[in-house]
Amino acid sequence: VGFPQTSLGLVLSKDSAAMAYAVPYLRFRALSMIPALISSTGFASYRGLLNTVTPLKVSLATNLFNLVADPLMIFGLPVGPFRALKGLGVSGAAIATAAAESLSGLVYLRLLIRRKLVSISQVLKVPAWKSIKTIVQGGSAMLMFQLALNIAFLTAARRVQAMDPTGVSAAAYGIVMQIYSIGLVCHLGIKASAATLVPSERSTKGDDAARQMADKIFVWGSILGVFLGIAQMALLPVLIPLFTTIPEVREAIKVPALISSLIQFVNGPLFAGEGVMVGLGTFKALTSCTILGTGVMVSCICSPLGKSLNGILISLAAFNVIQAAAMVFHHLKLGPLKRSKEKMA
Repeated sequence: VGFPQTSLGLVLSKDSAAMAYAVPYLRFRALSMIPALISSTGFASYRGLLNTVTPLKVSLATNLFNLVADPLMIFGLPVGPFRALKGLGVSGAAIATAAAESLSGLVYLRLLIRRKLVSISQVLKVPAWKSIKTIVQGGSAMLMFQLALNIAFLTAARRVQAMDPTGVSAAAYGIVMQIYSIGLVCHLGIKASAATLVPSERSTKGDDAARQMADKIFVWGSILGVFLGIAQMALLPVLIPLFTTIPEVREAIKVPALISSLIQFVNGPLFAGEGVMVGLGTFKALTSCTILGTGVMVSCICSPLGKSLNGILISLAAFNVIQAAAMVFHHLKLGPLKRSKEKMA
């Protein structure tokens, strides 16, 4: 909130034209960081209870709020009794999103208190090391996992921002990632399902049942990845015009968006593997796979391959392929559910 330029310096140069818009956006957006953490905790708690309906309702309500608030805060309301409401542009977009995340955090906090999963007196109390030791150990590995992801995507974003002074490449990259993220929502659903169902099967029916569940999720995740990739390819002529009317940006999007469609094929086993590893608590192995993929992606971006937008997307593809291969190998050969030679015989 106080020093957004410092964080943005990881992606943008000081004289970048985008800096003037990015600074106020990040400043207002950062106000919802704590509510966002509460919201993530609430979502994870309900997932652990095998309750997926409540998080869906919260998500639908807060996203609907954001959907209404975004245009009002960005463009204002020039007609009607509230025509005095002036648009705030980029800052308005950040305020609307921050308000939606704050609402989500408050709703989850109320729900957790109502179910007696959270006590305000305990929240304000300093916990004993014994009670948080497992959380800290698992959390530190997941922190490294997230750090590796941030390094990979920050490197890509910084390279794209410096690619051309016109901003066409940066705009095209942003739109490609938006289109790509539509499929990621479905893959994240597979990940959440794996993280919930595999440990549940293991605790109630044993390793064999958990292995069968994990295998099914890998198969269905892979099928979903192929379906999403083909669907994205087919819909690109419709999706691209929805995001921009600028001919240069539309042209710059075409090939990178096609590459991102192919990446969806790999995302099936990748996100299934992430979910299985999270569910089984193999956080160090998950982090190792991600660090390996990050190393490959950063190396590709720093090579001549990273001088074009197509090369950036190919680097992302390499990142996902390495991770997916490592996770499948871990599941089959190294993980808690690996097949013993006796059972394979």
